[in-house]
Amino acid sequence: MRILHVLSAEFFAGSVAYAVQLAEAHRAQGHQVWLLSDSDQLPTGATQLKVPIVNRRYGQRLRNARRIRQLVRREGIDVVHAHSRAASWVSYFALRGLAVPLVSTVHGRQHLHTSTSLFDIYGDKVIAICENLRQHLITEVKMAPAKIAAIPNGVAFNASLNEELTIKNEELGASNNSSFSIVNSSLSEAPRLAFVGRFNGGKGERAAALLEQVFPALLREFPALRVALIGGELAHLPAAGKAALAQLQAEFGERMEVVGFTTNVPGWLARTTLVIGAGRVAMEALGAGRAVLALGEASYEGLVSEETFAAAAASNFGDISASQAGMEVDFAALLADARAFLRTPRPVSSALQERVRAHYDLTNVAARVLETYQAARMQKAGIGYIPVLMYHKIPDTPLATKHQIYVTKENFEKHLAYFKRRKLTPITFADYLQYAGGERPFSQFPARPIILTFDDGYTDNYTNLLPLMQQYGYRGVLYLLGDFGVRFNQWDLATDPTEPRSDIMSAEQKHAFVAAGWEIGAHTMSHPRLTALPLPEAAAEISRSKAALETALHTKIVSFAYPYGDLNDAVKQAVRAAGFALGVSTDTGGLTIEDDRMQVFRVNMFPNESTSSLFKKTSPWYRRYYRWKRGK
Repeated sequence: MRILHVLSAEFFAGSVAYAVQLAEAHRAQGHQVWLLSDSDQLPTGATQLKVPIVNRRYGQRLRNARRIRQLVRREGIDVVHAHSRAASWVSYFALRGLAVPLVSTVHGRQHLHTSTSLFDIYGDKVIAICENLRQHLITEVKMAPAKIAAIPNGVAFNASLNEELTIKNEELGASNNSSFSIVNSSLSEAPRLAFVGRFNGGKGERAAALLEQVFPALLREFPALRVALIGGELAHLPAAGKAALAQLQAEFGERMEVVGFTTNVPGWLARTTLVIGAGRVAMEALGAGRAVLALGEASYEGLVSEETFAAAAASNFGDISASQAGMEVDFAALLADARAFLRTPRPVSSALQERVRAHYDLTNVAARVLETYQAARMQKAGIGYIPVLMYHKIPDTPLATKHQIYVTKENFEKHLAYFKRRKLTPITFADYLQYAGGERPFSQFPARPIILTFDDGYTDNYTNLLPLMQQYGYRGVLYLLGDFGVRFNQWDLATDPTEPRSDIMSAEQKHAFVAAGWEIGAHTMSHPRLTALPLPEAAAEISRSKAALETALHTKIVSFAYPYGDLNDAVKQAVRAAGFALGVSTDTGGLTIEDDRMQVFRVNMFPNESTSSLFKKTSPWYRRYYRWKRGK
């Protein structure tokens, strides 16, 4: 894919680090990436172009938009990703009339301008970096929920990359023109509390309050304690904060460490006992195993623990509130929390550290952002509802079963004849992903696509289904169990011995579908109800099935089918974490595939489908009708 990032980069803020790390992650996957910003010296191997995005004068904005439009046309850009309101504004107008989607990442609460109501400047898809921001966009900006993907900032938990970014931060950021002395501290056994963040704006006000209300008491109570101030813009610290800092330096000398910008943030984190910060600071500190008091511009979230992580992450560790009403910070409570921790230091648990690293892992975040690009491309191309039909057994004659999950060979051929007559073209999910990712041109996308899926891998799929599909020139998606030792529907008989036994294909028969160009999907190892299992067991059923099928059949597995359509949010996350691009359900899900790739709506097919029911179930309006009828 050919990706253009547009961003304001007058200094190296967190949004710039986010864009740079995404660019590097996607370049490593083979994508071509351009960065257009106020600087052409960002730490990336992507092609860089210097344009004054931060300049908001209308004449310059129009020149910026013209420059973006020229670049998009000249380089054949597939998607534009904007990282600030100014970047979204110029990108929106640059892409007017072009079939190129715009994705915007929103890093903070948005001011409501006239242009917001007149123009949808955020584009086709919006990435909100935390749950509170997603709620703000829905309730206050009035953005459609389906348009928003909640994806956190990614962090490369890697000291060398963090160091490189920090070096650029020092090079590009405002100089530390402060009257305060800068301390170069050496390693020490003494406990250290560090505030890490900017010292201007809202963060500066928080720092000033800490200097006045928290640090003096702690320095007096803990004689060995050192307090470090790490970050830029010290010259813009509020006057009250400057006065308090001067007093602390006079009283406590070298125990009050004014670090400013540093080329070694990971090193400082490694020798810090307790970190006060928000956003990316909190992520990196927790990922490094350092305890964090989450204090941001919006709120104080307290000491981050396994129990409080979800709430802290929802606010980006205190930086973003869900509603316009701000929250007053109780600095007395913060002081009490810091005091309690310093009296009895508690290391960050390995479970919390692993959870933070998994949630913010750059590789996973980059994959989800790429998925958002693909969704925006499909939406821009006008790819809407695609019927996804779910079949199971294709027997010679009707079965004496209460489950009714079969269509006889004779009736199934009628289905195929109907699809052919209606000029419906079967594709696979693997095909769909190739179009979404730009590997195949939209000019080849069928006018009336349909996806035919078949669960469990019964022997009659080999004897009846495969020959019929080949006769019509069709391919489908076959969902198989990862355990090839399962040779019949033992899950049905375990709950009801009266159910007829239905055999499962042999390995050789399954290989025949791969040879015929079918997509193979995973259906767990043993067909359990996933929500009834402990999550680790469910996750193992999911991930092991993918690995087993790829090894046995030598084919890439991109989609997963939930047995019984049984799922919840935790199971869906396990499917995503296992590396699946899509998860397909039964009679639940969004209006389109891109509404929720981990819960794709499939239409159940029964023994006695008629021409009218086939018409209904393959019509573009069917999903909306189904949702209206059942309230789903």
